[in-house]
Amino acid sequence: MFDQAIAANRFGLGARPGERIEGDARRALLAQFDRFDPKPAAFASAPDRKTVAGGLADYLEQARGLRQQGGGRKQQAQPQTMTAAPIAPKPARDAMQQARKYVRQESRGEYIALVGARANAALISSAPFVERLTHFWANHFAVSADKLTVIGLAGLLEFEAIRPNVLGTFSDLLFAVERHPAMLLYLDQAQSIGPNSAVGARVAARGVRKVGLNENLAREIMELHTLGVRTGYAQGDVTEFARALTGWTVSGIGRGPGVRMLGISGNPGDYAFVPAMHEPGERTIMGRRYAQQGEAQARAIIADLATNSATATHISTKLARHFTDDTPPPALVARLADSFNRSGGDLPSLYRVLIDAPEIWAAPSAKFKTPWDWTISANRALGVQSVEAQPVAGLLVQLGQPIWKPGSPAGYDDIDASWAGPDALVRRVEAAERIAAKMGANADARALAPRVLPGTLTPATAQAIARADSPGQALALMLVAPEFMRR
Repeated sequence: MFDQAIAANRFGLGARPGERIEGDARRALLAQFDRFDPKPAAFASAPDRKTVAGGLADYLEQARGLRQQGGGRKQQAQPQTMTAAPIAPKPARDAMQQARKYVRQESRGEYIALVGARANAALISSAPFVERLTHFWANHFAVSADKLTVIGLAGLLEFEAIRPNVLGTFSDLLFAVERHPAMLLYLDQAQSIGPNSAVGARVAARGVRKVGLNENLAREIMELHTLGVRTGYAQGDVTEFARALTGWTVSGIGRGPGVRMLGISGNPGDYAFVPAMHEPGERTIMGRRYAQQGEAQARAIIADLATNSATATHISTKLARHFTDDTPPPALVARLADSFNRSGGDLPSLYRVLIDAPEIWAAPSAKFKTPWDWTISANRALGVQSVEAQPVAGLLVQLGQPIWKPGSPAGYDDIDASWAGPDALVRRVEAAERIAAKMGANADARALAPRVLPGTLTPATAQAIARADSPGQALALMLVAPEFMRR
């Protein structure tokens, strides 16, 4: 019974009342690799890249036209005379504000639809362990939908880059993420121009300011996505990597004078490499020389970072923390890192180490559920088959974890202190009461609790549920019980 609880709640997304893990729980988890669907039915009506990127491209084109109508770049201050030309006529400014408001509303609608698709896929998935892993990697490769150009694309990063590669190699996953428009736009890579590139020279000749090299993507790949903080690289390595990455941009919605100047062809939202934006020359990073030219240069650097031993330790530590405790067992981290190094970053090999880890199966439920974990597990426990997108997106905002909006490239914290504070607990209790009230008398918590908390339901919680004044109160007590709050 205890193994069933671990498989359903720690590896998975929470038990469902009508489902039961038969036989060996470890084998049942391995079997999910064959059942995982990268494109589940819940995604069928979700916005696709053509829709999202096409709308962004139209907005950016309209905004450029309105800026030109309003006088282009800001001019120097002129004396207040009858002949002084206005910098931006009010009708043009108003039109730009209206266009921005419209695209934000459209993008928000796309964002909410994608949140709903994610939630509904998680609710009924027959491979919840692999679903959890997609959520883990989406947080590892975090982007934030707070940025206008990323609102509708953030969910597509998870759907298009992470889900198809979650059972592949870390290298393939890394390349797919770093070339996705959401990442390129979020970290401003799409407008990074080599100062000595053909475009850099043309831009400089025109006197355009505030253009050139952007180091955001290079820094986050090294610091967050691969090596980790303080692992042998210096600022000079980041700058050299940023030079190698120049030319990586987005067709149709890449911003900046270099992108506009070239008129890059391709469907809006497609990855594009533009040789004329690439900084020429060899690069030396962490003592290794890269003589490749063009796009191949950054690809070679990323390939080396993907299999670096520091990357193995960084990824292994985060995986071990996610499935055990805030301070992961060093022995488990070491076994994961060894598997990473021996397999060249084969992800299923890492997942098998997790499944075989006695530290995970023997330890008590140490990890406090994030708002996302709790929301999905609560609905799974109640047998909910689908949720409406707007309410679930709003609930996660209330609980403090809006999806794909972590506020920084580091993603959401994966430690108890970030989620178990008094205010957060109060909001979770209020949410449990609303969920229970909506269910009414349709769920009997006394019968439900042993089925969704097999082997972990304590006598104290069972007694509190039995003594509740109403079915709704009993259900709310189950959803906020210590056994349910942790996985």
